[in-house]
Amino acid sequence: MATILSPLTHPVALTAASEAGAGVTPAFSPLYQQIKVLILKSLQTGEWKPGESIPSEMDLAARFRVSQGTVRKAIDELSAENLVMRRQGKGTFVATHAEHHVQYRFLRLMPDKGDTSSEGPAERRIIDCKRQRASADIARPLTLRPGDAVLQLRRVLAFQGAPTILEDVWLPAGPFKGLTAERLATYHGPMYALFETEFGVRMVRAEEKIRAVAADAAAAELLEVPVGEPLLSVERTAFTYNDLPMELRRGLYRTDTHHYKNELS
Repeated sequence: MATILSPLTHPVALTAASEAGAGVTPAFSPLYQQIKVLILKSLQTGEWKPGESIPSEMDLAARFRVSQGTVRKAIDELSAENLVMRRQGKGTFVATHAEHHVQYRFLRLMPDKGDTSSEGPAERRIIDCKRQRASADIARPLTLRPGDAVLQLRRVLAFQGAPTILEDVWLPAGPFKGLTAERLATYHGPMYALFETEFGVRMVRAEEKIRAVAADAAAAELLEVPVGEPLLSVERTAFTYNDLPMELRRGLYRTDTHHYKNELS
């Protein structure tokens, strides 16, 4: 008769329990979710870089001593969360913001006519990039202490020659040491792809707060709209693996030729 391993006797569960340490009550979860956590750990430590292929389901099943079906279910969830990408006949790859179809993954502003692909890539103008001390309202969403060093950058994104988005971005200074306005201006890919390739930071999810505001004098000048023009204010916090916040972004969006689109399920 075949022996069925329970969560208490399965090698993966035993490993997880031993790592938890004595005196800690083990958390019970389906086996595929335990495999998902282990794969996420490899992604977080950089064992497989963005754009690189991960081992096959068969190899991962052998590595973790589970069935291929269990591995497949774990990868299904990672794929649904846009952390990995399946390519027919080629395997599974670590997702990257350099991929064309995910370059605007967190940007929900769409042209009233057509889609983002019809507009072509955004034209970027870097206005400033400087190191400063985080105020309390900047430190809080980045889980920093007030006074910790951050990088602040300001830029304008234009579509088909029309300035459309004004963004202020704050990054913890440590992980982004060496980032300059010159580097941002000369990099031709998405900014998140730059973060991946040169700083080893991958943004995997984001949270947003949205409200309507009126353009002040500074925003009106940069976006070429009248003072008092209605704008969409979007505050986004982006997270890397393990829900670690790595970016605070405050954007002002023109909506005279664009609209905010979101898909709910």
